[in-house]
Amino acid sequence: MAEQTIMGVRRFGRVNWLGTWTLAHREIRRFMNVWSQTVMAPLINAGLFLMIFTIAIGPQRGDVMGVPFMTFLAPGILTMTVIQNAFANTSSSLASAKVQGNIVDTLMPPLSGAELVVGYISGAVARGFLVAVVIAAGAALFLDVGMRNPFWVVTFVLLGSILMGGLGMIAGIFANKFDQLAAISNFLVTPLAFLSGTFYSIDALPGFLQTLSHVNPFFYVIDGVRYGMIGVSDSSPWVGLGVVGLACAVVVGICWRWMDRGYRLKS
Repeated sequence: MAEQTIMGVRRFGRVNWLGTWTLAHREIRRFMNVWSQTVMAPLINAGLFLMIFTIAIGPQRGDVMGVPFMTFLAPGILTMTVIQNAFANTSSSLASAKVQGNIVDTLMPPLSGAELVVGYISGAVARGFLVAVVIAAGAALFLDVGMRNPFWVVTFVLLGSILMGGLGMIAGIFANKFDQLAAISNFLVTPLAFLSGTFYSIDALPGFLQTLSHVNPFFYVIDGVRYGMIGVSDSSPWVGLGVVGLACAVVVGICWRWMDRGYRLKS
């Protein structure tokens, strides 16, 4: 069939599959080129967290929700590391392109706003899953923490990576300097990750803080992965699926709108 030139239909089709794949492949290669920082460093950090808690608390800490404390802790550290790396992947990519002045190389190709979002978030998802696999393997080897329900683990790692990849895009688009990006990470992402049930059950919190935790999507990501790995959680994974799914839709929608308009990218 001859190529169509009807107005509104691009010559390569309604979806630029090759361009989207190329962008996603670039984002994956970007973090794999520094695998010692993007893969090994998160594994070492997770191991240090577990070692410090083991030394500091040890057997003195009782069970949490019916499981040993270190078993309870492993899924939280895994998820915290995943969401931090997914956020870092998209935020650093966009911020670096803006600061170095080569963001035009991404905006010039015939890619729609939606295709740009898919390409960038695909890199965040790939990095999130790679980190999750590495840390899960370490947890299984050294802590004997397996997978009670792999479906929920995969689902919440995927949704958490999409959510944080989208938030990373928003941060990267908004920030004009690395200092601004660091401020968003230090004062928003890290506190929310640490205070979302990573190291404790939210049942230990006062009522007001429990209420705040239940409106925090980070909490549901961590809780969902914990349910999939060890079979215990503070809330229903189905509730978490709805909350995190809605949060992903809102964040990805904002990313699409901003990328489609070139907000803070073309000026």
